[in-house]
Amino acid sequence: MRVKRRNKFPLLILVFIIVVAGVFCGVKFFLETRSVSRDYGVSYDVDLSEQERKTVESLVDAETKYALPIKITAKTVANKEDFAITELIPTADWYSLVESISSAEALNLASSDENVNGYSLVEVDRLDGTRKLLAIDDNYYLDNPEKGAIYRVLEFSLDESGVEKVDDKRRAAAEFDLAEFKNQLKDKLPALGNKKENILTFAQTGVTALSRAMVSHLNGAAGGNGAYFAENIKDFLSSKDLTHISNEVSFADSCQGGTNTVVLCSDWRMLETIKAIGTDIIELTGNHNNDYSAQANTNTIAKYEELGFKTFGGGKNEEAARIPLELNEKNTKITLLGYNQSTTSKQYGGANGSTPGANIYDEAIAKQQITEAKARGDYVIVDVQYYECYSYPDGYTEMPACDYPIANQKAFFRHLVDLGTDMVVGTQAHQPQTFELYDGKPIYYGLGNLFFDQTYWPGTTRGYILTHYFLNGKYAQTRISPTVYGATYQTRLMDADSAQAFLSRLIEASPHGE
Repeated sequence: MRVKRRNKFPLLILVFIIVVAGVFCGVKFFLETRSVSRDYGVSYDVDLSEQERKTVESLVDAETKYALPIKITAKTVANKEDFAITELIPTADWYSLVESISSAEALNLASSDENVNGYSLVEVDRLDGTRKLLAIDDNYYLDNPEKGAIYRVLEFSLDESGVEKVDDKRRAAAEFDLAEFKNQLKDKLPALGNKKENILTFAQTGVTALSRAMVSHLNGAAGGNGAYFAENIKDFLSSKDLTHISNEVSFADSCQGGTNTVVLCSDWRMLETIKAIGTDIIELTGNHNNDYSAQANTNTIAKYEELGFKTFGGGKNEEAARIPLELNEKNTKITLLGYNQSTTSKQYGGANGSTPGANIYDEAIAKQQITEAKARGDYVIVDVQYYECYSYPDGYTEMPACDYPIANQKAFFRHLVDLGTDMVVGTQAHQPQTFELYDGKPIYYGLGNLFFDQTYWPGTTRGYILTHYFLNGKYAQTRISPTVYGATYQTRLMDADSAQAFLSRLIEASPHGE
């Protein structure tokens, strides 16, 4: 049996009529809306910042007129939305102990005419290290740009006030204008936010001396595992783009453990600890690298070169020891200068002619190197091995006197800033020392021990890591992460409560730029 086909022609006719009617109505609506007189421009609410208004004005064609005035306002929100125009981050005083605030507190800051509890919001590109960046809900912007900020978002409305007659035709025309205006502006607004490739993270650490009792521990409880001492800190440090250590002990074939010696050496297997933390840069300003012999120092430096580590502040001879380390990572230019200004001399631990050793401080050379680095446009960090604090008491007790800059240290470190240095870091201190912002530049008087066997006093088991952040090639911030180790010599980050108490103590000892 043949199936009779249904005639689809009437259905096609119906579809055609609907389409034509739709097009006709659309064209009619367009012509009618365009026939309405357009005499109005764009107005801006007073709550827009000067910069926000300038940004929008630069994108808007002032000659274009609309059926009704278009009014632009802004609101502050916790998450990025369409028409986000400003990215804001919370900051506090440079010496603040606060690390994080809630998103509700951050939003409250945006609605306040004055700072709340000393906090303020700044635009991300205005970070310059003179105020402390705070996390939002524990999301630190320079580690997590997608979560560590709040946003100003544009809002648009039609302003009928002052317009004599607003009929349906004018309102429809105005709504059409507004939709077109928003579409065009959305395509022009600059994109907000930063990605990891815009942010350089650079960790600086204090004393590394994988020596004495640590060698004995390597051969005992550590079971010969050279990376043992890095186990609890390696993930933190290796996550940085650049990681620095100040290693003041050379490696030797016949290195023995022990505690009753000041002649320091490291077992070659302990190089694995240095590798495990992702070390990129090794500072050589220490005064013990020649302890086991100048040849051991030479062999160690040769191994560093073989492994691709960058070195500065010391070297295989006097000429090499003086060479600055110039870095260019993620479009960020940094010069590292390292000097020994302590008991070391060219006869004891210092580089001398063809003999390896530390770079002994020379005022004229330092001034020239700082000036040349600044002329290149580099951010200049000067690391200093200074005299040690010898106020260590008998027994396992605290030594608060060593929290402070020692004799002449404050004047010397500040002098380096006066010469043009952007940051001064003391890498010699076996007990961590205080810090300050001097003339807008950070000074860290002593970072303490990262790896060593000094468990005789609680102060020498502590240290702190500096993570420097550079955003789009510009210095933005330094974050302090306190560390501690115990009888196993396995360095770890302090818990939150211990870190707060530790930093409070160091801030109490600060000169505060006075």
